[in-house]
Amino acid sequence: MFKRVTLTLLGLISCNPSFATEVVNVYSAREEQLIKPLLDAFTQDTGIQVNLITADDDPLLERLKREGANSPADILMTADAGRLYRAAEQGSLQAIQSPKLQQAIPAHLRDPQNRWFGLTYRARVIFYNKATVNPKELSSYENLADPKWQGRICVRSSTSIYNQSLLASMIASKGAAAAETWAKGLVSNLAKPPSGGDRDQIKAVAAGQCDLALANTYYYAQMLYGGDAAQKDAAQKLGIFFPNQAERGTHINISGAAVTASAPNKTNALKLLEYMVLDDAQRWYSSTNGEYPVKANIPAADQLQAWGRFKTDALNLSLLGRYNQAALIIMDKVGWK
Repeated sequence: MFKRVTLTLLGLISCNPSFATEVVNVYSAREEQLIKPLLDAFTQDTGIQVNLITADDDPLLERLKREGANSPADILMTADAGRLYRAAEQGSLQAIQSPKLQQAIPAHLRDPQNRWFGLTYRARVIFYNKATVNPKELSSYENLADPKWQGRICVRSSTSIYNQSLLASMIASKGAAAAETWAKGLVSNLAKPPSGGDRDQIKAVAAGQCDLALANTYYYAQMLYGGDAAQKDAAQKLGIFFPNQAERGTHINISGAAVTASAPNKTNALKLLEYMVLDDAQRWYSSTNGEYPVKANIPAADQLQAWGRFKTDALNLSLLGRYNQAALIIMDKVGWK
């Protein structure tokens, strides 16, 4: 798929059979193939065995809440700061002090109370049909509410945390009234009722069902550079546009992790989180998963750099969780199904 980066992250602890009883238990909402090679490298380099349980995001959060103090989980990995905020607010995460994490991860990509940390980020951008749209017509998220786009936009439903967080970022930056006006305009410009995931929106643009779509960059990367010929063909018909470059920057979100409140192996959990922001781990994430490194000194994979540099919104991502409920209320009010 992507150019593979070999993980040789040696030096924390030498691999030795005497460490075989050391473990760390991970609840991950990320697909196994997107994280397991890195976890295997961690075990090889440290001797700490990783027990991985994967499931969908919301069921994992509910499981942590239900298990409470009896949960065996040491680490929660999931996508979107809104979910991590929710996990923290329900008491499932604990604050940890790590100078290594604080130095590696910009402040706006981690919880102000150190309860969760962004490990990579992705941008939610505008994809356009290169045959029907001149990118000079594009400028901002707000522009998508312009009547000129009536019947031309595809987007997934309001149940998507990615769309909830995008709207929450607008509430934080522009206020609830402006965010509602935008959401109402966007809904009036949809080409069809929302359905499917981000890949489906990209496919719909390629098929001519709409001219524009909102989707995350890493889905596009996996389609464009992956092994599925049909998905690659669809992705090649689209251009990528980073909105709001003249002002606050393009909305971004994270894949992140946290130490659980009950963590029976807290020391090992912290070692794993710190391992994930080592330079080689950040390179691996970008090259394998099509995501952007959180460390400023690590360049994105060549495939991502080919899209060009862009300004990112520096909003603290904890606000995406704080304004999630307000975003849901607006979505319901304007009929964003």
